[in-house]
Amino acid sequence: MLEIFIILIAGFGAGVVTGLVGASAVVIVTPFLVTFLGYDPYSAIGISLATDVVASSVSAYTYKSHGNINIKGGLLIAISAVTAAIIGSWFSGGMNSTTLGGMTGVIILLTGISFTRKPINQRVEEFKNKFDLNFFRERTRFSSILFGTLIGLMTGVFGAGGGVMILIVLTFVLDYKTHIAIGTSVLIMAFTAFFGSASHFIVEQHFPYLELILSGSAAFLGALTAAAFANGASEKKLSKAIGTAFIFLGLVVILN
Repeated sequence: MLEIFIILIAGFGAGVVTGLVGASAVVIVTPFLVTFLGYDPYSAIGISLATDVVASSVSAYTYKSHGNINIKGGLLIAISAVTAAIIGSWFSGGMNSTTLGGMTGVIILLTGISFTRKPINQRVEEFKNKFDLNFFRERTRFSSILFGTLIGLMTGVFGAGGGVMILIVLTFVLDYKTHIAIGTSVLIMAFTAFFGSASHFIVEQHFPYLELILSGSAAFLGALTAAAFANGASEKKLSKAIGTAFIFLGLVVILN
């Protein structure tokens, strides 16, 4: 019963995080499974990616209903990311579990620090003002393939669906408006997470039915809840709260 409870909490938290900021389920599901239930990091990443599929799909549906998705412009990113995610998942299968778990913890920790320092919308505006991105904007196909490949590799190796990174690329390089960038990024993340998780399960030769049903169901509810909660809180408060939780989880995974 304790294991079921922890998986439900992890799935719900992943849905909330994805619904609020488009972050991957890896920041919640992986540390819970590895630290509290003793799962192998590779298995935990596969379950995290599968949870991502549910959370991202629910979030994408919400944005689609408001007309805030433009998948045509992000198609090259999606194709590149999916291909690279499959390659990355096979690569991570040969990594030492301790190394893989520690690297995942570092990713979570850095994500947390980033969120506590500044909300993503402010970071986007400041980055636009500081750096000249015309080189990438004038070569949108090249940029989409390049960044899509990098995001996909990260997805396959670390289990991070890359939602925030996709959001940044769509905003900086392709000059999407914020709401459309978020909606498109979570849709792309649903595809990268699906193929990444499938590759993990093929390599591992095991499909964790119970964990996926529990985590996926909770993620569905979490993503729906997040949409309502986000309307009543500022981005600054949300970023700090989520960032603090990420830092804690990242440290726990690294120390473990």
